[in-house]
Formats: sequence, C-alpha cells, structure tokens
Amino acid sequence: QVHLVESGGGLVQAGDSLRLSCIASGDTFSRYTIGWFRHAPGKEREFVASSSRNGAYTYYSDSMKGRITTSRDNSKKTTYLQMNNLKREDTAVYYCAATKTEILSTISSDSAYYYWGQGTQVTVSS
Repeated sequence: QVHLVESGGGLVQAGDSLRLSCIASGDTFSRYTIGWFRHAPGKEREFVASSSRNGAYTYYSDSMKGRITTSRDNSKKTTYLQMNNLKREDTAVYYCAATKTEILSTISSDSAYYYWGQGTQVTVSS
C-alpha cells in the first residue's frame, strides 16, 4: 500500500509557474507509475501527466503539453509536476496517484490507479 501527500498548490496569477510535489510512504515507490490528475468544478477528473517507475518515460495530456514537466526522485519517494505559464482554466484540485501498470493505453485513465493523495488546490487568477 502507498500513501501519497501532495503539496505546492496555491493562488497564482496567469502566466506564473508552480511546482507541485507528491511524497509517498509505504510500499516501494519505484514499483509504481505515478500519475497526476486534476479536477475542476463542474468537470470530470482529467489526466495531466504520468511518469514510469524509473522515470524514464513520461506522458502528458494534450491540454497541458508544452507547459508541464513531471519528474521523480525515487530515492526521495517524490514526484514533481512543474507547471509553467498557468492559465485560468488550469484552476483545479491536483492529485497524484499510483498504479503498478505501465501500459500506455491505461495510464491516462483514473480507473487504473489504486492509491490517491488528498489533492492540492491550484487557483489561477487573471
């Protein structure tokens, strides 16, 4: 079992950057693909990014590609989501999640993930 805790959210202005962190405890962190999702009011939860178990492979949503980078440090059991040039429509609660699958066709689906953090709020004002 993996326990995940996100941090780094906050209130920023459009065009600003934020780096979210997700710290894991419990099971061996390097056994898990880590995904980032977001949930905005009135919308469905949306895939943002994922990193493979060893961090060699990353995958991004089309909606944020080019403005985000995910990375991980397995020695620190931590995953990061760097977000640049933030827009008002990026306002949401951001979650990290863990799964053992590395199947590309499934890692963008929230149903593939077993463990979830509590989320961190990102609010972008214009």
